[in-house]
Parts: sequence; structure tokens; C-alpha cells
Amino acid sequence: MAEEKVIFSIGENRTMEISTGKMANLANGACLVRLGDTIVLAAACTGPARPGTDFFPLQVDYREKYSAAGIFPGGYIKREGRPSEKEILTCRVTDRPLRPLFPKGYFDEVQVQALLLSADKQNDADVLCMLGASAALTISDLPFQGPIGALRVGRVDGKFIANPTHAEMAKSSMELIYAGLPDKVIMIEGEANECSEADLKAAMEFANEIVKVQVAAQLELAAKAGKAKKTPKLYLVPEAIEKALREFSAGKLEAACLVPGKTDRLLALDGIFSAAAEALRPQFPDMENADFELEIRKCSDDLVKETTRNAILEKQFRPDGRGIDELRQLSAEVGILPVVHGSGLFSRGETQALVITTLGGEKDSQEYDNITGRPSVLSKRFYLHYNFPNFSVGEVGRIMGPGRREIGHGNLAERSVAKVIPADFPYVVRCVSEVMSSNGSTSMASVCGAILSLMDAGVPITAPVAGISCGLVTDGNGKELLLTDIIGAEDHFGDMDFKVCGTREGITGFQLDLKLPGIAIDLLCQGMERNRVARMKILDAIQACMPAPRPEISPNAPQMVIVKISPDKIGALIGPGGKNIKAITEETGASIDVDDNGTVKILAPDPEALEDAKNRVLGCTAMPEIGKIYRGKVSSVKDFGAFVEIMPGLDGLLHISEMADYRVKQVTDICTEGSFVTVKVIDIDQSGKIRLSRRAALQELDGKEKE
Repeated sequence: MAEEKVIFSIGENRTMEISTGKMANLANGACLVRLGDTIVLAAACTGPARPGTDFFPLQVDYREKYSAAGIFPGGYIKREGRPSEKEILTCRVTDRPLRPLFPKGYFDEVQVQALLLSADKQNDADVLCMLGASAALTISDLPFQGPIGALRVGRVDGKFIANPTHAEMAKSSMELIYAGLPDKVIMIEGEANECSEADLKAAMEFANEIVKVQVAAQLELAAKAGKAKKTPKLYLVPEAIEKALREFSAGKLEAACLVPGKTDRLLALDGIFSAAAEALRPQFPDMENADFELEIRKCSDDLVKETTRNAILEKQFRPDGRGIDELRQLSAEVGILPVVHGSGLFSRGETQALVITTLGGEKDSQEYDNITGRPSVLSKRFYLHYNFPNFSVGEVGRIMGPGRREIGHGNLAERSVAKVIPADFPYVVRCVSEVMSSNGSTSMASVCGAILSLMDAGVPITAPVAGISCGLVTDGNGKELLLTDIIGAEDHFGDMDFKVCGTREGITGFQLDLKLPGIAIDLLCQGMERNRVARMKILDAIQACMPAPRPEISPNAPQMVIVKISPDKIGALIGPGGKNIKAITEETGASIDVDDNGTVKILAPDPEALEDAKNRVLGCTAMPEIGKIYRGKVSSVKDFGAFVEIMPGLDGLLHISEMADYRVKQVTDICTEGSFVTVKVIDIDQSGKIRLSRRAALQELDGKEKE
């Protein structure tokens, strides 16, 4: 197979390349995407639908190989292991814009695998994975209704940049990951430094122009090397079953769909469809029980979706009885746990998140390998973990570690809240969101709970952040209705879940999930305005509970003090083989972090230990003063005098003539090695040599022996 490629521009002196035919030619579709010297391979394959499947089993997997950057994996095992958080997040942003572009009822297995083959440490590979997945599906024979474009947008000095380098992103006030069709957005995700809604709209409009170029390039490649599309087998509900179930549930379904409580609503719906399955089973004697139950389940979901959407669109009647722009009841509490450093409980209707804040020192920061950028090892000083236990939805299930959903929700909340934690805050901060109950937008509840918890811990955030989600219901004929603060049913049966977080001044984080094959940017911006209005109301509730952070760090948290020492005294603090600093930490229980610039952070479990450790650090690093009296330890004895350690690692000479106000015959008459003596500094020469006098010290102390 001959290699075919397309090259296109994405800005000033910036080009991208998509090629096929050189590698992975046994895949249904495979492409290489190149930006600079970063190269990603994306390959798509398919298999038949599994029996009993009632959903589209799309699987996206992205992996970064250390060899791509010319480095070895860290640790004992020199082979890549489970996917990193970066890889999981890349899988998610790739999956979400692809999934809406397959036809309803298509249940064949589709797998897209992407590998980072070359990393130039300047250009990130995640958007290359997104674009490569689209290109691979476009040239395959799968019923993909793309292609899509995908890129990252940064803003440096007021100018938008497509797929900025790491150096450019370090200066950027915004990060937008955008995917869509020409003039239609499908997915966005990112963060900003309190940007306005107008700025985010402008960034999306900029991205849309690049998307048009990317889509045209993929269509050109498909014309050169694409396969003919096959007619897919669609697993739709048989018409007879749909008709029978629709007739059975007529007059009953709408009332059940509009039961206010989640549990009561599900019970009412289950009652209708359980009775329907029993009543209709004799009408389909030729169907296997498993097949009949599967079709009833699929049809039931379709009917509930249709009924719920019609009630919202035609009557503006929501399942829990609210108006289309009305928030659920809000509740906020802090300080509800006695031992933790900070805690916040935020509730919005039946959705509830408990967030716990923990403060620590530098050793508590999260380190992780960074294959695609410089430096190769990074660390986070603020991180937020999100947990979604089965009981939060009243169900049983497997109990295991965090999945892709938990990683994604936690990352969105983390990025949104991180913007208001001061860069010079000396503590490492961890927030853990434990979802207590879930009926829509638990990630946004986690943001609100995290802000409460941080303020309760005394973290001096620059401004409170709140988050809320906006939904959308359409009829396919131009009728559209936006919904503020969607519940689980509206998320499941609706077309959009658009989450926006921010302060009163602007947006800090956002994420769009869409079930439609794209919507207009203007419509999304209307949803963004809905979110802004709702966000102000939530901020009112948060600040009514806690107007500002506590003035002091929680007494339950480790106490910290920062001292500055001369960089040339770092060695004296550490001591030979770490002797001095180890002694301080072991004897006081404190932890000490020393920067090369002489900044010393001391973290201790209580104020007394903190003061002790601070004094000892200063004692190790202080400069001796002429005329000051010290009590020191004799480190060695010579015929002409003794060397006395007056500060850790700092000796002075006590000459035999300065030991007493009488003639001393031998040094050991006054001091021996390891004994303590009181001395006065009488001189420090230009080379730093210190002369000591016991005689002068005793005279100053009125002749009273202090040894």
C-alpha cells in the first residue's frame, strides 16, 4: 500500500501532517499525525456486536511510551505499566467527540488505539491522538459520520494560538481543548484565569476556523486512500415490540417520568415496564427470553427518553417540577468533621459531596513522569481526588479503584479550583471529594465542596469558585430548550451536559459533553450565560455559609514557618552526611525542606515543636558575633589550646592563654574532649577564623562559673 499524506497550516509557520499507508496496514484504518517532531499513530478496528449488547461499545486507548522521548521508565520495572492520569484523560477527550458520530443502534465493537511514537518535548500529543482517531475512522469502512477537527487553543498577550508549544502554554491565560465539525462544536474542555464568557466564545470561534482546515485535510486523505463505507447492521427495537409497549404504557408513562424524587421515579417506571414485560410476553412466543428482555429494556429506555424530552420541550415541565432556569435547593456546611484540617459539605437537591482538605509539606507533593514535555518529572502542589461509591446512587456494584470517570471528574474540579490557590501558599494541599449521593453534576458539587473545605482549613484562596451544569433538549426540527442545573434523568435523556466553573470575575474551568453530532457555538454560549447567572446564586450560598477563609491555618494541620538563611549556610544546616538536619527532625518531629536559594520551610505537628525546630535551624545557620558569649562543646584538644564548637559545624580556637586569668599548665586542666565550656568570641579574622576566650567570658559573667 502506497503512503499518502496531507499537510496543512494551523497558523503562522505551523503545519501538521496526516499520513496513511506506511504503518499498521492490517488495521481497518490507521494514520500517523505529526506536529513538529511529535508523532502519534492511531489505528481503528472493529468486531461483531456481542450478544445482549444494548449500547455502542466504543473503546479508545492512548499510551505514551518512554522510548518515544528517548528515556527509560523510572522505577525498578523497566516497562510501562497501567495508564497514567494523562493517558486516561487523553482517552476521555478522544472518546467524547467521536461517540455521537455513529448511528443509533450501531452496537458493533469499535476499538481505537493510539501510540505516542515520538515526543519532541515541545508539542503535546493529546490533540494529535484526537485528530488521529478521527482520521483513522474516516479512512476506514466504519459508519463514522465525521471527520472532526481537534486542537488546543492558548492565549498569549491577547493573541490566540493553535496547538501552542509547552513554552507558549506556560505564558497562556487560557487552555481550550476543542473538537467539532465545521461551525459545530461537539466537545470542549479546559481552564482559564477567570476569563470572560466573551473571551471563551472568541477562542471557540478561532478554533472553529482551524477545524475547517483539519476536516478538509482528512476528506482529502480519504479521497486518496479511504475505504468504501459499509452499510452497518443496526440493532433497532422491532417495530411490533415498540408498538405493543407504547400502547401498554400510554397514559401512564408521563406521570411516572415526572415523579420528583429519583428513587420514587425509578420505582414508578420499573413498575410500569415490569408489568408490560409480563403482559406482552405471550405475544412474542418465538423470541428467546433473553432477547425479549433485551428489546423491552431498549424500548423502555427509548420511551422514557421520548416522554421526558416531550414534557420538557412542549410543557417546559421538568422531572422534579422546577422551572427551566431554576436551581435546586442549595445547602452548605463547614467544619463538620473534628480531626481533619478542613471539611465542607455541599448539597444541591439530591446531589451531595463531602470534601476533606489536608495540608502538608513539600514531600507530600504529587510527582509524576512527563514524557511529552520538560522537565521530565513534574510535581503538583494541589490535587483533588474524586470518589464515586456505589451507595451514592443507591446501588450495589464492584468496589475497585478509580475509573476513567473518577479521574476525569476529579481533574475538572482540580483545574477549576487550582486557579484560586495562591502560587506562594507554602503548604501542599490535597482535597478528597467523597460523593455522598448523586443525582446530577457531582463534579460541580465537588468544586463547591472543595472551596468550602479549603476556606475551613484556612487556605487563603483569592476568591470562591462555584460550578454548575447546563443541559439541552432538542426535537431535531429546530426546537431547542436550555435547562439550568440538570438532574441525572435530564443528563441521561437530554442532549448536553455543559459544566462551567468560575468566580464572580470569570471562568476557571469548563467541560462539554454532547450526545448530538455538534451544535452551534452561539447556542453553547447561551448555555454559558445560563451557567454564569446560576453561578452567582451558588456563590451567594457558599459565602452565606463562609464569607472568607479562616484567618489562620487550622490548628489540626501541621504548623509551618519559613525562614531565610544565606545559601552558603545550607551546608552548615545539613551537616556532614545530613547529621545536623537529621538530628533536628528526629528530636523535634518536624520536617524541613531547604531550597537552593536559602528558603527553609519547617513543618511541625504543634507550635512548641515548630518553635524548637526553628530555633535550632537558626542556631545552625547563624553567624557568630564578636563580643557574644556562647556555650560550646570541645571538639578536640591540642597542646596550645582547644577547638570549641560554638555552633553546629562551626569551631573556634580557645588558646591556652585565654582559658583562665591565671597561668594554665596544660589544656586538660581546664577542658577535655567532649566537655562543655562557656566562651566569648573576641575576634574573627578575614579568613573567618574565630578566636575564643574563656577568661573574658568568666569576667563578664562576674566570675561565676557556668560550666
